[in-house]
Amino acid sequence: MSMSDPVADMLTRIRNANSAMHPHLDMPSSKLKREILRVLKEEEYIDNYTFVPDKKQGMLRVYLKYTSERERVITGIKRVSRPGLRKYVGADEIPEVLGGLGLAILSTPKGILSGQKARQQRVGGELVCMVW
Repeated sequence: MSMSDPVADMLTRIRNANSAMHPHLDMPSSKLKREILRVLKEEEYIDNYTFVPDKKQGMLRVYLKYTSERERVITGIKRVSRPGLRKYVGADEIPEVLGGLGLAILSTPKGILSGQKARQQRVGGELVCMVW
């Protein structure tokens, strides 16, 4: 079975594991997924992620983050640009997620960046997803 949107699959796995309060989850690896997870770690939405080699493409193990009161750090995660309808934004059009409390992740010519870093570097690109 071929998957038409592996990023949406990744976000759904994170959303499902987060709602079930799992400490970690595994998913097939790709370069784009690793970069999105790097941004989520830099912005402190996840604890960590590691690459687990196997006989195929490898697996990514994502360690989810919860507060000391066992509340979820990620309350929502949404795919914006998808294969059927791409969404591109300029540097001035990058959305503020929840008035700056959330995170927009963009694929830019300078790599995968958070919305705030893309605004600082004055680059636009494809709006991959939003996290809050």
